[in-house]
Amino acid sequence: MAEVLDAEAVRAELAGLDGWTGDPAGIGRTVELPGFPDAIGVVDRVALVAEELDHHPDIDIRWRTVTFRCATHSVGGVTRRDVELARRIDEIVRGAA
Repeated sequence: MAEVLDAEAVRAELAGLDGWTGDPAGIGRTVELPGFPDAIGVVDRVALVAEELDHHPDIDIRWRTVTFRCATHSVGGVTRRDVELARRIDEIVRGAA
């Protein structure tokens, strides 16, 4: 089973991610896209990656603003799987900008 990262490890991982914040309980990022179709496109691409990784973020869509939140619910906090998913989300967002 995956291990929850401690506060120091989460801080170190956040330093390498674009716009993510959080703590050992969860990490998140909010992005603003040019329009609603762009936001939905990003969510669609993240959905494919989440299925590939078998690890799914919480997603909130508000017009062209999308918030992603990652935590491994089965262990109650942030694991390496969440960090990998966040990196993949960053790649998708960069490609949409």
